[in-house]
Amino acid sequence: MIYINENNMKDIGVDWNNIVSVIENATECLANNDFAQPVKPYLRYKDLKNRIIAMPAFVGQNINKSGIKWIASFPDNIKNNKPRAHSVVILNNADTGEPEAIINTALLSIIRTAGVTGSIIKSYSKVRDLKGINIGIIGWGPIGQNHFKMVTELLGDKIANIYLYDLNPIDKNSIDSIYKEKIHISDCWQDAYENSDIFMTCTVSKEPYIDMKPKVGSLQLNISLRDYKTDIFEYVKGNIIVDDWEEVCREKTDIEMMNLEKGLQKKDTKSIVDVLCYNGLNGYSSEEVIMFNPMGMAVFDIAVGSYYVNKAIELNKGQKLD
Repeated sequence: MIYINENNMKDIGVDWNNIVSVIENATECLANNDFAQPVKPYLRYKDLKNRIIAMPAFVGQNINKSGIKWIASFPDNIKNNKPRAHSVVILNNADTGEPEAIINTALLSIIRTAGVTGSIIKSYSKVRDLKGINIGIIGWGPIGQNHFKMVTELLGDKIANIYLYDLNPIDKNSIDSIYKEKIHISDCWQDAYENSDIFMTCTVSKEPYIDMKPKVGSLQLNISLRDYKTDIFEYVKGNIIVDDWEEVCREKTDIEMMNLEKGLQKKDTKSIVDVLCYNGLNGYSSEEVIMFNPMGMAVFDIAVGSYYVNKAIELNKGQKLD
């Protein structure tokens, strides 16, 4: 068995194109029904805004790994200078069930999240002209920062401006990026939202607040899932994508609220399989707003975890355990 911590993962590094390829390969397993993934349970106690989620899955084909992610989200941790999320992934041999790896860091989950977003952006770039585009990110914690790294690596010089907003002040000088001159620190979320061709929510918002018309033809990446009021529905109906309907239409997500208040049904949406495997973004006009809503699928955690285990073995990182 191999044990991998956050420092090991940082030593290995992140190649976002490779991570997106891992997501695409795992999505092919979904398309071919070569996976298993029960609906994930939420453990809540005492302060009910906190949660610990169990995410088991099997991913087939050339990945061929089973395992589980156990991830805790305690939003108030940041008040005590502790990370909001803590996560452990255990990988098992898919044929014998033997535990083969422990990955003890929330960084894996963060990379998986940004990688899934990156796979949608890559597909979007095939059907839209993305020259001179504006990017907007609200929420500048680890999720937002890694989405910044991902989108700048994938789109690079196609980006004209990057608008960042957070409730806490963002120090532009602390951002290490060759695209720093393109960064604008917004005074309000509206500034980032209205100007962006690709807009990402990376917050820990408890209540929805986005109630404005999005930019024409924009891609709305609803990563944090609880930022949009149901007013958005009239601008995105018919153009809503989810990773997994059964997962995302619960837990007071924006999708569940659109289901309850606007009558949104599974048949009205497309899935990540439709987009990545069956060119699901073809056919939308350049003026239509597309909205992606990912709850987070364990198959992607297992796939990305397997990638990092293989890299750790190749580069002699991590610690071997009996």
